[in-house]
Amino acid sequence: MRHFLTTGDLSHAELEALIESALRFKTGEDKSKPLADRSVALVFFNPSLRTRASMQVGIYELGGNAVVLEPGGTSWTLEHRDGVVMDGDKTEHVAEFVRVLGRYCAAIGVRTFAALKNWDEERTDPVLNAFAKYADVPIINLESAMHHPCQSMADMMTIREKLGAGRKRVVLTWAWHPKPLPMAVPNSFVLAAAQMGHEVVVACPSGYELDDELMETIRQQSAGAGGRLEVTNDINAAFDGAEVIYAKSWGAKRFYGTPEKDIAQRAEHREKWIVDEEKMTRTNRAIFMHCLPVRRNVIVTDGVIDSPQSVVIDEAENRLHMQKAIMASLLGKKETSRG
Repeated sequence: MRHFLTTGDLSHAELEALIESALRFKTGEDKSKPLADRSVALVFFNPSLRTRASMQVGIYELGGNAVVLEPGGTSWTLEHRDGVVMDGDKTEHVAEFVRVLGRYCAAIGVRTFAALKNWDEERTDPVLNAFAKYADVPIINLESAMHHPCQSMADMMTIREKLGAGRKRVVLTWAWHPKPLPMAVPNSFVLAAAQMGHEVVVACPSGYELDDELMETIRQQSAGAGGRLEVTNDINAAFDGAEVIYAKSWGAKRFYGTPEKDIAQRAEHREKWIVDEEKMTRTNRAIFMHCLPVRRNVIVTDGVIDSPQSVVIDEAENRLHMQKAIMASLLGKKETSRG
């Protein structure tokens, strides 16, 4: 693969290979240093804890050096649009920024959230795709407006670790949050779970459905992998027999640009759409997952997130191992030392 932008670009076999590679890194079986004497740039338009720390540690453990840049902070403000007259507050164009970094670094990771202002524009991932357009080195999506593939692959790894191989009943449930959030995590989780052949259930209030075009892609991927996809507005029915509960809030695409309307609408669902002990009793001893950070007693109760069913810390750790597998796959193994 040239870039790592979305799991939708990869085959089932390639996804399986990444999981197996990540597991080898985690156990210590794979001690390779494919980044020896090389650097990887990490470009953060937005705050980060797990992504930033896990990427920096992963690059170091692979023998490399991380170059962290924050446009508008530790580097110049960036313009990504083509043909624009740059007489405003943007100092440098992505066209130069990316190609210069490519002369210094073996790969570039980029993290850029959705602004939740213009759905039609943001659903095309304009900033991420501008990086990919101009790059001569691999681009790693560390979360964009529409996708968070590093997270979703760590999620698939965690499910494999905890429940073994094979088809599982996997539920993505919307949850109340005091403000609208991007769709990148839910999009990528459902896509990757479908590609892995799981029985996937998306539970959300009416009006909070994911992108129609992406859902059609997910249906096709699910069918091709021998899985099943269901969308429901009934949260209780969704939990019945589930083996995985993944909670995440996101904003409604119809309210992009009008957050006050989203906030008013979502308030109606606060009490019903929380993952609590009662709902978890409906499951088939399901594990509880969340990408973090999570608002306790808003998204999930203390009783659930602190229970033995919660795997959120293992899930966060697996970001490190999965991202090492992704970088090793993209950049090749210059030397190998096993055991």
